[in-house]
Amino acid sequence: MIRTLLLAATVPLLTAAFIPSGPELGKAEAQCRPGEPGPAVMVEVVGLKDRTGRLKVEVYPATEGDFLADDNILLMAGKTFRRSEGPVPAERNPRLCLRIPGPGRYAVMVLHDRDANHRFNWQHDGVGFSANPHLGWSKPKAESVAFSAGAGITPLRIVLNYRNGLFSIGPSTENR
Repeated sequence: MIRTLLLAATVPLLTAAFIPSGPELGKAEAQCRPGEPGPAVMVEVVGLKDRTGRLKVEVYPATEGDFLADDNILLMAGKTFRRSEGPVPAERNPRLCLRIPGPGRYAVMVLHDRDANHRFNWQHDGVGFSANPHLGWSKPKAESVAFSAGAGITPLRIVLNYRNGLFSIGPSTENR
């Protein structure tokens, strides 16, 4: 009886705390403000295959359990998650600034969502990570993409990778 009452009282609290996932999650904290000295990362995106679709940049904690984890889980646990997303800029190598909570170790993912459907399609879309690891058919380990950010603005250069041929993933052959 007591267990049933506790469960009945807990369910509304869990439901109220749930934040629905969506492209807006993490954006409010991410946007750099003009003249702001940091802490932030300035991500230069290199190797865009074309200017179609949307470009998304996300910042994660650089730990194996948190890297590429669900945004809801990270935010509800009070962990770092930042997102910037918008149409692909016209510049050859666009630069996007994202604020971070402070100095520390982070991991960044960039997605070129060419058909703007908010889903990664390895046959069509491009992806890149901080530290530019060699990509295989699985997500890279957090340690291979981790970087240290300081109190100011930390520059990152991330090379996008696309499917090349039947069995290869790498930088676009059109941008070499």
